[in-house]
Amino acid sequence: MSDSQKKKEKLESEISDNENIKNNGEVTLEENYHHHRIYLLSVIGEIEGHECLSSNTKTTKYEHVLPKLAEIEDADNIDGVMLLLNTVGGDVESGLAIAEMVASLSKPTVSLVLGGSHSIGVPLAVSTDYSFIVPTGTMVVHPVRMNGMVIGAPPTYDYFKQMQNRIIGFIASHCSAKEDRLEKLMMNTTMLTKDLGTILVGEDAVKEGIISEVGGMKEALRKLHELIAEEKKNKS
Repeated sequence: MSDSQKKKEKLESEISDNENIKNNGEVTLEENYHHHRIYLLSVIGEIEGHECLSSNTKTTKYEHVLPKLAEIEDADNIDGVMLLLNTVGGDVESGLAIAEMVASLSKPTVSLVLGGSHSIGVPLAVSTDYSFIVPTGTMVVHPVRMNGMVIGAPPTYDYFKQMQNRIIGFIASHCSAKEDRLEKLMMNTTMLTKDLGTILVGEDAVKEGIISEVGGMKEALRKLHELIAEEKKNKS
């Protein structure tokens, strides 16, 4: 391949990456001395479910993320996944679907909570093999809520409880926090003035066993490279 062809391919790759960043907050990291190819996936704003949110709302669309995760799993040239989180939560079913997909990936995964990972963002944060939160990052753990008309009947409350148990069960199975402690954090009445729940800032999330470690991009990338190297060693 000639130098001009290589330059052309590199330029086309950069244009494609720039489009991915612009449209989906995604990019592939490969210019590292480890020679590992890492897919950077971001969950930003509100997680959009089956209904479209207003155009002035920053959203992550689950119908975009799920196919991308399937593509990552099937790609031989992707070694690991870095998940960046700064979300207020959103659609419970859609957020849980993304979390389940991330947790089922065979490739090494690391998450990094930046500004916040609230509500259904908590299962997303713990869905990876290892998780980080920046010192000022926040996580809000609260009960399931529903917008719109709610039928005031026992089956409605049973459904809420079932959904909440699914979320608690997922979180507890992917971190060191216990189910009963998570439920207590959700039902806390002393912290949020207009709601139930608990705000965890940085180190608090680590002390509760939800997040693995306090750290930033440097620490998260270092850990992911370690996990990828270990994975490659086990396969060799």
